[in-house]
Amino acid sequence: MHIKVYITLVSVVFGMFLNAQQVLSTEEAVRLTLENNYGIKITTNNVEVADNNQGILNSGYLPTLTGNAGASIDVQNTEGQLANGETRVAEGAETRRYNASINLNYTLFDGLGRLYNYRRLKEQYQLSELEARETIETTMLQMFTIYYSVAQLSENTEALEETLLISKDRLTRAGYQFDYGQSTKLEVLNAEVDINNDSINLINIKQQLKNTKRDLNVVMGNAYAQDFNVDTDLNFLLQLDKETLLEKMIANNVTLLQAQRNINISQFDIKSSKARFLPNLGLVGSYGWNESNNNSPLAFTLQNTSSGVSAGLNLTWNLFDGGSTITQVKNTKILLENQKLQQEQLLMDVERNFNNAWDDYQNKLVIYQVQEKNIKTSENNFERTQEKFKLGQVTSIEFRQAQLNLLNAELSRNQAKYDAKLAELTVLQLSGELLNVQL
Repeated sequence: MHIKVYITLVSVVFGMFLNAQQVLSTEEAVRLTLENNYGIKITTNNVEVADNNQGILNSGYLPTLTGNAGASIDVQNTEGQLANGETRVAEGAETRRYNASINLNYTLFDGLGRLYNYRRLKEQYQLSELEARETIETTMLQMFTIYYSVAQLSENTEALEETLLISKDRLTRAGYQFDYGQSTKLEVLNAEVDINNDSINLINIKQQLKNTKRDLNVVMGNAYAQDFNVDTDLNFLLQLDKETLLEKMIANNVTLLQAQRNINISQFDIKSSKARFLPNLGLVGSYGWNESNNNSPLAFTLQNTSSGVSAGLNLTWNLFDGGSTITQVKNTKILLENQKLQQEQLLMDVERNFNNAWDDYQNKLVIYQVQEKNIKTSENNFERTQEKFKLGQVTSIEFRQAQLNLLNAELSRNQAKYDAKLAELTVLQLSGELLNVQL
């Protein structure tokens, strides 16, 4: 499948519509990345080069046809003696010569070297498409990582804004209580310190959010000129089956597929090298035209014109090249053996990485579920503490601790949420399914 068609299909799978109110959806982020990312553009151009190289025009199967033409003028002083003893002198005798020819060369047989080279170019094209797919997968994973970082920072910003509002309300309450003599100035000062800390945290995270949005825009090729928000709703593919994904990994993992293509290329290299042991048979043909004009009184003919066709076969056989071909064949076989060993090692590495990624995904899903329950507990604890604080039954320190516990629970839940999603994407990438599912 041509890589441009492949990218188009991927765009359709992920979707192509932007959510309302300038919310950048994952579908739109994928589309913009596929269309504008410079790394993807470069690798797409590389695929086009490989596509050109695999064509018949680069195969060596077509003949070569060359045209030649020339003209020359000679001016000479000559002296000659005829048979009757008469001497003739020609001063400034001019001779004009013209020629033109068309020459054909075609290799009839080269030990099947062209055939194996042609097949090798086909494999090289398939390899370039796999390299492009790997670039797309890596870029997509990078984009999702940054996208979900923006989402996490957005939710963290909302949590910090809510915390700041609570702290401001606490300061207002402490001010009223101080005015009516129900508390000391220390309560007001403590509330002001907490507001300052919350404000600083909010300023820092807003700046971090802006920077991360810029990072996301760079991955998308700066295609999104205005400010944007991202979608913070996540859907996990809980129906994923480990054994099914493992089978797909063995069949579709891009790294394994590249290793197999490299093995195929090396096999054709061996055959191409062996082709040098066989003779080459070539066909040559030409059509030529020549004309000569001579105004010298010594010339027998004033004008001579000739034209004709010639053809022939030539056979060349390098019977012994000093052993370079034998050495090349041996080295290519060793290279092939190394590639097969690397493929076996790569399979073990990919299987290990997949199993690690799968376990990591399952663990992070559990952690996310636990953090969701922890949020409810922290919310209940804060609400009760807040009620008691209003009634004066708990101190401001205890209230602040409950407030921080809720904030930390929200931040931890957000962290667990997006960690689990990125772990899921890693599993899909290793199994070769990242570009084949709706996220």
